[in-house]
Amino acid sequence: MRLEFAALDPKSCYKLLIATVLPRPIAWVTTVSGEGVVNAAPYSFFNVFGEKPALIVLGLQHRADGSPKDTTRNIRASGEFVVNILTPDLAGEMVETAALYPADRSEPEAVGLALAPSLHVAPPRLAAAPVAFECRRLTGLSFSGDRELCIGEALAIEARDGLIDPETLHVDWQGAFPLARLFGPRYGRVEEIAPLTIPEPRAAGPAVRKAAE
Repeated sequence: MRLEFAALDPKSCYKLLIATVLPRPIAWVTTVSGEGVVNAAPYSFFNVFGEKPALIVLGLQHRADGSPKDTTRNIRASGEFVVNILTPDLAGEMVETAALYPADRSEPEAVGLALAPSLHVAPPRLAAAPVAFECRRLTGLSFSGDRELCIGEALAIEARDGLIDPETLHVDWQGAFPLARLFGPRYGRVEEIAPLTIPEPRAAGPAVRKAAE
């Protein structure tokens, strides 16, 4: 079966993309409005894209009328945001912050999420999140009226005690890995992990794996 994205409507493209590119990490983004209201919202169009500088990219979705949501508007105004990484025990609170609260209502306050101050940026982090990246916006890209790519530089990482070894920088999640986004209302836990070491190149030979007919 072959489908051409150019022949599909945006809703169908979205459905196919999120149901096949998975699992995806979740950026639980905190920002601050010009009036000082702390906003929190989850985004699964997110990942890291470099290390020097440490680049984080968010796929920010707009409202149906093309106007920016609170997160996008706050980042445009201040140039700052925090990406919080959550574990499955915080799934309920994360989903609650996706509700359509008005701009003058703080999701962390409504849901009962404690905040902790950041060092380099104004937006606070979510105290319960095991990892948080303090970020500064570098640039934004827009290819349609539906979404905007926000490219930011991670200035610092804040992690709960015991997660990162200060000497080796080894990260030990102790089995409680971040929550993964699937599609629809589905989320997943990362539980079965097998280490695979990159081997040396194979010697020249005729072996070819054929696609299943």
